[in-house]
Amino acid sequence: MTSPGQPRNMRRFLCRRFILANIKSAKKRARQNPGLRRHNASYRSMVRTYIKRVREAIEGGDKAKAEAAYREAVPVIDRVTRKNIMHANKAARHKSRLAQQIKAMG
Repeated sequence: MTSPGQPRNMRRFLCRRFILANIKSAKKRARQNPGLRRHNASYRSMVRTYIKRVREAIEGGDKAKAEAAYREAVPVIDRVTRKNIMHANKAARHKSRLAQQIKAMG
């Protein structure tokens, strides 16, 4: 008998919650994926922070600070692109738009 807080069919609930791989390589991949996902998420977060710094400098109206932040951001964006965490076109789009905004500051 299940308690009021538990689903009626516990086995079905567990099947949805956990990956039940049968092949050894699939089991290993299922073990590795959560760690890799956290690692990639930290890289994406880092890129967003660098982009945000450039945008804040642009909004602040300080062109020298914006250019310095852009020079710091570009290698980070390129590194994440090389690791296939961000698509190359998306990286190019971010860099291009930031460069245009800095150039437009005059």
